[in-house]
Amino acid sequence: MFRPRVMTNRILLAALVVSLLAVAPGCGARSAGGAQGKDLRGKVFVSTSVTEQGKPRALVEGTSIELNFTDDGRLIARAGCNMLQGPVSLDDGKLSVPDLSSTAMGCPNPDLHKQDEWLSKLLGSGPSWELDGGNLVITGSDAQIVLGTEAPAALEGGTWTVDSLVTGDAVSSVPGAVAATLAFMDGKVNVFTGCNSGSASYKVDGRAITFTSLLHTDKACGPDEMLVEKALLDALNGQVTYKIDRQTLALTNAKGDGVRLRK
Repeated sequence: MFRPRVMTNRILLAALVVSLLAVAPGCGARSAGGAQGKDLRGKVFVSTSVTEQGKPRALVEGTSIELNFTDDGRLIARAGCNMLQGPVSLDDGKLSVPDLSSTAMGCPNPDLHKQDEWLSKLLGSGPSWELDGGNLVITGSDAQIVLGTEAPAALEGGTWTVDSLVTGDAVSSVPGAVAATLAFMDGKVNVFTGCNSGSASYKVDGRAITFTSLLHTDKACGPDEMLVEKALLDALNGQVTYKIDRQTLALTNAKGDGVRLRK
């Protein structure tokens, strides 16, 4: 009688272990649902592929879809122009943003407005989400976005393009699609204001950058170019505060004015 009872207990224990393994989180390559929503908090994801009705959807050149899940439970989304945001729920594998709001900046390209609207419609439809390895997959009724985690930007290397102009608390888009850029490397920054070009020396000290020896050409430019040029040169005047937030660089002078640039 004793031996059969031991065998029965062993069989029950084995069945229990198998059952626990079957439901344990993290056992598969994919995960979704409210319990896994914490895995998104504090992370930024950038699109690697976008499909619509089973076919690749081309994004406006130089743009991507960006989803930022904040630590306080909000979603901040960008598609190249305006910012969408709102409290987000990730329960039951559904992404729900019922109070999604948007900034109202004028976009230099009408296609950027359409892209903002497309993303807003997708996020507002309550798409499903799942983590597939290191990727986040957002799936709607006729569209899917695959996003990877964002690599942090570095000040040096590559080109920063002016994305918006800052005057105190006011932020405005770049007028006339003026393409002004900065490229930092080894203590020298190459400057293109959208019309004139030049360079300056710089030194980084904590959160401050000190620019010296700024030289640039002085061609006559159009009104949009002159507006961007003034904002950019003011941000390169002496010591300014700088901050890199993911792929955005903010340069702010002592008056609180400056520019924001993106890689």
